[in-house]
Amino acid sequence: MKTRRVLALWCLDWPAMAAAAAAGAPVTRPVAVLSANRVVACSAMARSEGIRRGLTKREAQGRCPELLVAQEDSDRDARLFEPVVAAVDATVPGVEVLRPGLLVLSARGAARFFGSEETAAERLVDAVSAVGVECQIGIADEMSTAVLAARRATIVLTGKGAEFLAPLSVSELSVEPALAAPQRADLVDLLHRLGLRRIGDFAALTPAEVSSRFGADAIAAHRCSRAEPERPPSAQTPAPELTVEYRCDPPIERVDAAAFAGRLLATRLHESLAAASVACTRLEIHAETESGEHFSRIWRCAEPLTPDSTADRVRWQLDGWLTRRSLDRARRARRDFAGAQEDSVEWDDTPNDPITLLRLEPIEVVSAAALQLGLWGGVGADEERARRALVRVQGLLGGDAVRLGVLSGGRGPAERVTLVPLGEEPVPAADPAQPWPGRLPEPAPTVVWASRPEVRLESADGTPIWVTDRGLFTADPVHLHWGRRSWTLNGWAGPWPLDDRWWTHQQGFAARAQVLLNTDHRALLLLGYDRTWHVEGLYE
Repeated sequence: MKTRRVLALWCLDWPAMAAAAAAGAPVTRPVAVLSANRVVACSAMARSEGIRRGLTKREAQGRCPELLVAQEDSDRDARLFEPVVAAVDATVPGVEVLRPGLLVLSARGAARFFGSEETAAERLVDAVSAVGVECQIGIADEMSTAVLAARRATIVLTGKGAEFLAPLSVSELSVEPALAAPQRADLVDLLHRLGLRRIGDFAALTPAEVSSRFGADAIAAHRCSRAEPERPPSAQTPAPELTVEYRCDPPIERVDAAAFAGRLLATRLHESLAAASVACTRLEIHAETESGEHFSRIWRCAEPLTPDSTADRVRWQLDGWLTRRSLDRARRARRDFAGAQEDSVEWDDTPNDPITLLRLEPIEVVSAAALQLGLWGGVGADEERARRALVRVQGLLGGDAVRLGVLSGGRGPAERVTLVPLGEEPVPAADPAQPWPGRLPEPAPTVVWASRPEVRLESADGTPIWVTDRGLFTADPVHLHWGRRSWTLNGWAGPWPLDDRWWTHQQGFAARAQVLLNTDHRALLLLGYDRTWHVEGLYE
């Protein structure tokens, strides 16, 4: 299988850079962003003056009197980040925004188009520099590894993700809020007090040890520390009825109208998601103008979106598009008035007309029951109690003693179940969405025997039955003997010769058949090889 490489683009100190750009301050002036009277972000110049996160406003200004102080504003950060996203998307399409200041995309297409990953990174840095922003690029096999690599401007070789992460401080697991749950900081503090100071120390623990001692977020952090495959894009396309649209009448030209439309669409979207018992983790925002132009942007989140977070992302995106349109119009008017060709960057995806249609499409959804417990212990409570009991059994008997079945790809019923130890990622051995010609048709057996006990299939005169060279029974089956018990058959279907995995049978031939017993209306799925019939499944 080909490795799925991810490219992450990180803009250093983006809240501080956006605040400086909004204030028109020079790049040499120290900048600090405050929230609740404490510094939450600062520029490199501010850090050189002794400014650190967590300082109060008075302490920060005491260390640097010329410090530019700005309040935290997520709308401003998202609005000013849109030109960066557009520049990257114009160079390499398929951008996913994790948060303002950080985006990811597939590195495979960019490397193939530009010739190598190094060249693709250089082109993207140049494209972002053209809009007056500095950035760093990181490339790795997994998204979280790529994001940490971007903070060090590093390209991690294929298969070397765990080796790259091992010497880093365990606090790096919580440094990026777009990839971690809110309680990740508490987990990092606990690991540090337990003596696990490096990511490699945490990765050395087994999945069973992590799942039995920590929470669900610790399992995700453990997979990140081991550079194992993380949450992939959903293999199942969400149903079309989950998509919501809003026709803007009158068309949207102002940011306040965009905020109202975003709130309305977010409410409609989450009503449809709740009706389908799913939640969205990857959202695509579409817009259409009066002239028929189409624009779209994908937002990806570590946690399932809420109505408020969805409305925020819609407002940010529309604010960015509308603001860029106003700036482009002003720049064109100023250039026409000057009568000279001004060197500037023109974007082909800037809306030139008001927005008339908005559409929200969930690209990736997860089961709502797997997200969290109900407010009063309803949804998911029974599953949580069962999980705790299984974890206790696993602690007594060992990590491999408790396994969960995962739907897998295959032709036979046993092949379609992959047993995964509790606490590990439920990854199937084969993709169930792929076509499997010759697969046993539905319904599947309710019970599958791994040991495949032997049975004897006989005709009316007691002659054992097998399969001829033409793929037919040697006689009509009438009796079935299983150990000391015997049944008369009410019906049968088959046989069906099997051509797959013929090398696993000594005689090189296998066949399946179904027989209906004369008691309880139960049916058996039989698998025959070595001229002997075996019970493979039970229909109830």
